[in-house]
Amino acid sequence: MYCLKKITDDLTWVGGNDRRLAMFEGVYSVPDGVSYNSYIMMDEKTVLFDTVDRAVSKVFFENLTEVLQDRPLDYLVVHHMEPDHSFTLEEVVLRYPNIKIVCNAKILTMIKQFFEFDIDSRVIVVKEGDVLSTGKHQLTFFMAPMVHWPEVMLTYDTTDGILFSADAFGCFGALNGAIFADEVDFELNYMKEARRYYGNIIGKYGPQVQAMLKKIAPLEIRLLCPLHGFVWRKDIEKYMEKYERWSSYTPEEEGVVIAYASIYGNTENAAEILASRLWDRGIKTVMFDVSVAPASDIITAAFCYSHLVFASATYNNGIFVSMEALVFDIVAHNLQNRTVAVIENGSWAPNSGKLIRAELEKCKNMNILENKITIKSSMKKSQLAEIEAMVDAIANTMKK
Repeated sequence: MYCLKKITDDLTWVGGNDRRLAMFEGVYSVPDGVSYNSYIMMDEKTVLFDTVDRAVSKVFFENLTEVLQDRPLDYLVVHHMEPDHSFTLEEVVLRYPNIKIVCNAKILTMIKQFFEFDIDSRVIVVKEGDVLSTGKHQLTFFMAPMVHWPEVMLTYDTTDGILFSADAFGCFGALNGAIFADEVDFELNYMKEARRYYGNIIGKYGPQVQAMLKKIAPLEIRLLCPLHGFVWRKDIEKYMEKYERWSSYTPEEEGVVIAYASIYGNTENAAEILASRLWDRGIKTVMFDVSVAPASDIITAAFCYSHLVFASATYNNGIFVSMEALVFDIVAHNLQNRTVAVIENGSWAPNSGKLIRAELEKCKNMNILENKITIKSSMKKSQLAEIEAMVDAIANTMKK
């Protein structure tokens, strides 16, 4: 049975929600599920914007059939070739063999990599600024390479001011019956997942997102239709301001993320003392045990807050394994413009702090404080002054 959501008189959501998926892309936990968005525009010509993942293929085709009734499907616009949005592409072609596929040259190459059907006879290759008229609607195409794959493009409907934004402006979480962001308390219930989505999926590509934002800035966007999460019809500029901050690696809040890796609790104890002293000074602090907290949650916090503290035991003369993975992940996600402090522990050769610092120096504009604390096995009373000195250094680098 179909499950449709009307967006405008001419545009309908025909996607689906997956609440059984445990790990998005096999990496990121999605306890609240994820939506796969596909949209169909009914005009003189009918246009489908993207397909869906195989997990929701049944409801997708039921939705598509219900909207089209006896009409043909004239165009399929492909914005992004990742399989969660293109897995059902070939079946669409089999069901609607006269369809024209609208895409750019890089997408065409990827279609041929994923599938073996005859694409050349039915493809319309578009480039920056090209326009496709479907009758009432005029669709203009914009290239958005590396947001977050190299082939990505966007479509702007000049008639209704609709931006189809591919993976940009997406969010983890199933839609739970709603379709518009203003129907839910997005700030309370979804903003963290939007930030986690951005930081982990797109966060590495800040300069490319900045280029996209400049490109779409002159457009009058009245509806924002991403491939995951809600459609935006209100407060679009506020959501775009988040993307401006995230993509420029500008902290949203002043505060400290403390990530610690502790084997027997001694490194954790030092992190706890530091957090306590920071709160005593009125400095907001969040803590993560890297051995149990998903790295995606810590990266999300790192994109939000201004300061980071890494406290790690030394392990096999290196960084403790879960902390090492986190640090490498943060570097891989291109995080910038943060102040960092380090606490290291080791019973005979404390070495983790030096190695953490060496990795983080690969990031741009990281202010790594000289107030490193070295613990040998356990924290001593005599080192409380070092904790206070680190608190002072952190406080002195905050704007407020």
